[in-house]
Amino acid sequence: MAHALPDSMSRPQVTDSRYREMVSAALDHISEGITVFDADLRLVTCNRAFLDLLAFPDTLAVPGTPFEAFIRHNAERGEYGPGDIDELVARRVADAETFRAHETRRRRPDGTVLLIRGYPLPHAGFITLYSDITELEQQQAEFTQHQATLEAHIAERTEALTRSNRELREALAYKQEMSVALRHSESRLRQITDTIPAHIAYFDHKRVYRYANKRYAEWFDRTVEAMVDAPIPEVIGQALADALEAHISASLAGAEVTYEYSKLGPDGARLYARSTLLPEFDADGKVLGCFVHSVDITDQRRTQNALAHAQKMEAIGQLTGGLAHDFNNMLTVVMGNLTGLRDAMPEAEEIEEYVVPAMSAAEGGAALIQRLLTFSRQQASEPMEVEVNALVLDIARLIRRSVPRSIQVSTRSLDDDLMTRAEPHQLQSAILNLALNARDAMPNGGQIDIECSLETLDGPAANDLEIAPGEYVQIAVTDNGTGIDGSILDRVFEPFFTTKRFGMGSGLGLSMVYGFVKQSAGGVRIRSRQAVGTTVALLLPKVETSLAAAPASSASQPQTDIENLLVLLVEDQANVRKVVRQHLAVLGCHVLEAENGNEAADIIERVPAIGLVLSDVVMPGGMNGLDLVRFTRRLRPSLPLLLMSGYAEHQHTEDDDRLTRVLPKPFSRLQLRDALQAVLGADAPTWQRETQ
Repeated sequence: MAHALPDSMSRPQVTDSRYREMVSAALDHISEGITVFDADLRLVTCNRAFLDLLAFPDTLAVPGTPFEAFIRHNAERGEYGPGDIDELVARRVADAETFRAHETRRRRPDGTVLLIRGYPLPHAGFITLYSDITELEQQQAEFTQHQATLEAHIAERTEALTRSNRELREALAYKQEMSVALRHSESRLRQITDTIPAHIAYFDHKRVYRYANKRYAEWFDRTVEAMVDAPIPEVIGQALADALEAHISASLAGAEVTYEYSKLGPDGARLYARSTLLPEFDADGKVLGCFVHSVDITDQRRTQNALAHAQKMEAIGQLTGGLAHDFNNMLTVVMGNLTGLRDAMPEAEEIEEYVVPAMSAAEGGAALIQRLLTFSRQQASEPMEVEVNALVLDIARLIRRSVPRSIQVSTRSLDDDLMTRAEPHQLQSAILNLALNARDAMPNGGQIDIECSLETLDGPAANDLEIAPGEYVQIAVTDNGTGIDGSILDRVFEPFFTTKRFGMGSGLGLSMVYGFVKQSAGGVRIRSRQAVGTTVALLLPKVETSLAAAPASSASQPQTDIENLLVLLVEDQANVRKVVRQHLAVLGCHVLEAENGNEAADIIERVPAIGLVLSDVVMPGGMNGLDLVRFTRRLRPSLPLLLMSGYAEHQHTEDDDRLTRVLPKPFSRLQLRDALQAVLGADAPTWQRETQ
């Protein structure tokens, strides 16, 4: 608190009249309608928004007006529907006399939906808040247009506040005449402003707070008493005061200002608010101070950020899926021709020198495509139950061999029996990737800590990670390296984004980690400070240990002879068709070819000797591979089909068709052989569902 000044220098005392004027001015700047009635159900005060919202005439706004007058006005204009007006009025007046807290929604005849909330006050009076929620209900399905609507609403409110401020100055003389009727104690007015669901404050031209309601004080972790006579930097912090200096100066110069800002909450989470500063003028037009009206928009910001991130990831996933199809077709041709060259010249010296490296590079390209599909969550995985502690201990041995001696690697588990369901090789790869990134961030040595624990995420924490609340197994990899600049922290999971020098990294490492974890129904949390270090935590859903039997080994499955099998090959790309035909010929099959689904359908009708159909999924024209399957099932239900696809979403059938399998591109000759044998050795299917 500031020291008391001599009488000649002290500021003027705020009189009851002035205090009521300040509160009345503040109430008229609030977009919600507000009424206060006393114990005799007579009007104490109301704001302009209330009169406009319910279309009441100004004649009813005089303090002392009975509550019954408002109800009768509504009943006479049909607000409550048909019925006896006296009965409608009496019932509502009787309900009001109970002075109970209530909340209700009412649809007016013009279609407006109002949220009406009433709260009892001391001495049996009550305050009622009226909110127009028509747009809120309509915009639930129009979230993407919310920002434009919100900006328009702000513009409308700004204009309304400007008009209200002008009308307030014009009505000042009338307000003074009504001061006797509006006299209330300071405690009563405090009850009213503290009930308003907004952050309200007032600071004078010296930038010293003279008033704050309870919500505003709590926003800055203070009491109401501590706010009075405190300068702005002392309340909101010097850093935030510096950031808002331009807005405060503009408002003290006479301008209405609306802006958004953020601050850290007590738990370290970032909070967001939207504030409007409304200058107060004296009779000569001099600015006396500013009213502050602020609302918490943290939930809105989080929702917008989550939607933007989801849209970006969806776009990347769609792009990845399209690229995968084309690359897989090209790699099928490359790998097939390399295989043919190796078979044609097995003894040539050039095979080891040229063909083997080329085949290795092609297989690496195929693996890269699979990693991209994993990132975009379009590549199916084979998850199983994994004991995380054991897996981390196992991969830690490899990590220690992969980092220099100047880097120490330690592991720690805070809980036992940390079971999750994930693809174990991808999980090991993710941990190794994080450890290698940590190694690169510590060129002069340091410490890598891998900690496993059980974490319980509540609603807000789970929403931030876009996962369901519950128990999660957390694997946290921490280093004390160079850290990550906060300006790029949100981009580290984007594919091909890297801060390493050209040639030192592909930019796919963290994006692969992110894709794997999201595909496993988990989340990734990253925290970093420059020159301090980085922690990346993988959170995977905890599961209970089960005793499910392991699947039977494929080695025990009988092998089917494909020698002399007549295969109908359906592929629209000539180069791919040529490679697959060569594979089939080497495997001893006889081959008929078709360029599209329509041509293949004609051949199936005319050639009953066909023993298997090998078809691409995506083909131009009227009939694709899936359409060909349906056609074949109607014509020849027992004919086996094997589909080829470079699209991840086509690499699994959606029904119980045991005679239809999907072979992902690119594939080797041995993989083709195994797929042919698998589909030929399948049990006879049942087609009732396909033909109904």
